[in-house]
Amino acid sequence: MAVTAQSEEPTHCSFCGKPSSEVGKLVSGPGVYICDECVTLAERIVADALGQPLTQGIHAWTSMTDVEMLHHLPRLATDIDRAEAELRMWVQELRRRGVTWTRIGETFGITRQSAWERFSGEE
Repeated sequence: MAVTAQSEEPTHCSFCGKPSSEVGKLVSGPGVYICDECVTLAERIVADALGQPLTQGIHAWTSMTDVEMLHHLPRLATDIDRAEAELRMWVQELRRRGVTWTRIGETFGITRQSAWERFSGEE
């Protein structure tokens, strides 16, 4: 994982939606980013849950208005698009290395044909 990289487009936390300019640190993962504030919240949630069954999840939307949630949807879609693009690059590299569509499909729990249709880029 890399700590906030300088990029052409502004990044934001994939969890709370705050832009990098409004948080202390932003850590990137494959197609996602998490800010220091969300890491702290996650640590607290996990610490509180240790030894106790998780009966309900805590979601960012619990403190958001409907308008804020609607505003957040395009960001989520962008994050999904980025993750999908990165996933395609990983699959392309595996294909370049000679990994078969069968093995790739098995990894996703899908058929060779389904893997090819999703990742080959051919129609």
